[in-house]
Amino acid sequence: MRDHDRDNKPEVERDGALIRAFGTWGLTAAIVNVTIGAGIFRLPSSVAASLGAAAPAAYVVCTVAMGLIVLCFAEAGSRVAMTGGPYAYVEVAFGPLVGFVSGVLLWAGVTAALAAVTSFFADSLAALLPSLGSAPARVLVIVVLLVALAALNVRGVREANRFNVAMTVAKLLPLALLVVAGSFAMHRENLAWPQSPSVMSIGRASALLIFAFLGVETALVPSGEVKAPARTVPRAVFLAIGFVALLYVALQIVSQGVLGSALASTKTPVADAGGQALGAWGRTLILVGSTVSMFGYVSGMTLAVPRMLFAFARDGFLPRAVAAIHPRFRTPHWAIAIQTLIVGTLATTGSFERLAINANGLVLLVYAACCVSTVQLRRRDVRAGGIPFHVPAASIVPWLALAVIVSLLATLRRGEWIALIAVAVAAVLVYGVTYARRSAPVPAPAGD
Repeated sequence: MRDHDRDNKPEVERDGALIRAFGTWGLTAAIVNVTIGAGIFRLPSSVAASLGAAAPAAYVVCTVAMGLIVLCFAEAGSRVAMTGGPYAYVEVAFGPLVGFVSGVLLWAGVTAALAAVTSFFADSLAALLPSLGSAPARVLVIVVLLVALAALNVRGVREANRFNVAMTVAKLLPLALLVVAGSFAMHRENLAWPQSPSVMSIGRASALLIFAFLGVETALVPSGEVKAPARTVPRAVFLAIGFVALLYVALQIVSQGVLGSALASTKTPVADAGGQALGAWGRTLILVGSTVSMFGYVSGMTLAVPRMLFAFARDGFLPRAVAAIHPRFRTPHWAIAIQTLIVGTLATTGSFERLAINANGLVLLVYAACCVSTVQLRRRDVRAGGIPFHVPAASIVPWLALAVIVSLLATLRRGEWIALIAVAVAAVLVYGVTYARRSAPVPAPAGD
């Protein structure tokens, strides 16, 4: 379809060959699955080191910030039902150049995050099974994990979706047990605030916690495979973020109440709290749960991220073969294979810390573009079928969300900005190189 035809179309929906298999609960589970990854098993101690018993205040601030951002995602996702998620939202709002640059930034960010958690998964599994601690065994674990999940996703989105729902339940059970059992093992004095934290310290801690909430943008990438997106996307986003926020606050309070001042110095805060509340088996259970959580995260991201490569190729920025759909399973099999190779390379050669830091900056910049695109989509009254969701206080919320994002981006260091700018420049170059091919007239079908 040519650009002018697409612009004149009142309903934006171009992925008819893909199966719409995601309902509200399936998409909610996908968002929860990729949001609750590795961060929450480590961050309670980091926030406690900054704020002590007042750490829950940072979760409240962070939840409000993410709430503003996901309000924008909810409206944009209800208006644009195309595979690509935020990349597609920005592209429809501001055209292919801005959309493509945003898409590359998002893809690079979530790819770095996926590689970081994949690397961390191998390390966590080695902690449980020391025989897997050698370098060759670590590489083997990463390869087997990624290849197995890629094969599952090639077989079909329905199978992958069911698997992700099961993994979401499996990762939540140990955390729910800790919240319930830990509430009876807390010491009231551990929750007392000796003094109120400064606004600056709460802000820094909230910026750190953003990493634990990253994921909603990735779970929305397969929007071309969501049933009734105008209704499903907003419901799933609000259900997922609300649930995640409540769980995070509960885990922080329980960990603080059980461990007290020791929380700030431990590297496995949730597992240590489980050990205090439930005994040695509780600590082991949480460690197993964290490994399952990371496995579920990698599974969910393996479903979502290759769809970005599919979207790039569909729009002519990558070779058309990358957008090929498997004739039997109706999945983007080449995009899945390429993404698996890239993630495997990064996970086996990079460190968790470096990959995670780069992921934060890249994804936050895309959040900013998506918030602004919400205003443009509403102005043009773009629709994906059905009545779109409207952000409350529509004239204020996107700009408040943008202000929050800018304040978080201001914490990036010089080297991180250089990496971010380098990705954006590379995207512009690819856009220029492919421009002539994408602008060429579509040949008419051959006659009989």
